[in-house]
Amino acid sequence: MALRKLDPTSSPLEALAVQISRARLAKGLTQIELGKRIGYTNVYISNVERAKQAPSLKFVERVDAALDAGGALTGLWWSWKNGVLLPGFSEYLRKEREAITARLFDTDMVSGILQHPDYSAAYEAGIVRRGEATREQADRRLGLLTQRQQMLDRGTTIHAVLDEGALRRPIGGREIMVIQLAHLERLSDRSNVIIQVAPYRLAEDRPLTHPVTLLTLPNRALVGYTETLQRGYMEQDVETVARWVDRYDRLQVNALSQPDSLALIREARKELDHA
Repeated sequence: MALRKLDPTSSPLEALAVQISRARLAKGLTQIELGKRIGYTNVYISNVERAKQAPSLKFVERVDAALDAGGALTGLWWSWKNGVLLPGFSEYLRKEREAITARLFDTDMVSGILQHPDYSAAYEAGIVRRGEATREQADRRLGLLTQRQQMLDRGTTIHAVLDEGALRRPIGGREIMVIQLAHLERLSDRSNVIIQVAPYRLAEDRPLTHPVTLLTLPNRALVGYTETLQRGYMEQDVETVARWVDRYDRLQVNALSQPDSLALIREARKELDHA
């Protein structure tokens, strides 16, 4: 019986299978030879390359390294796993897992790393109601967010500047916002978390107008990330990232101090709690 030819445009899983096969052949390796290098059987590799079996992240990372794919195969794996992630976000995730410091700025909602599960679930529920994602896709994103939030427990330094609008926009309604704001108060007690608020009064003097993330990697290299409605953008150009850092530094200086930021978060929570 002839094998079905995979169509990389039909699904993210088939695209991943095709790219693994192409990368292996480009290196002149058989499935048995690749298997010996990465510690997997040729049967497993064959099933993956025929899209009969979904590969594990560990497998894809080993293949990526063995075939010098530069992270491209791992990025495809995340695109398949998470379904509706913005193009470019999977590339960012690889850097985020390595980061020793993350500097975050968000405008109209709380940064994902700092979100309470009820807040995240309410936001994803809105996306499902609008028909922009399925319930399964939303659940996958929530699962991924839970994994990403483990960086808080790994000791990664998190410096977040939230626009005041993120405290005032009632994602999920009053009760959930009270829970989220109380969560920010608890996070503020952690030694590796710094939260500041950019108040409305900064107005046109706020130096950043779009959400931005700046990561410091173990080798002290800096990378930046931002998004449009269509895709995410990983920025590694040294001069460009330096300009983003300069704007972020200005934002930190102009934002409220940590004590004043915490006071504003508490004030916003109490206003909702007694509404």
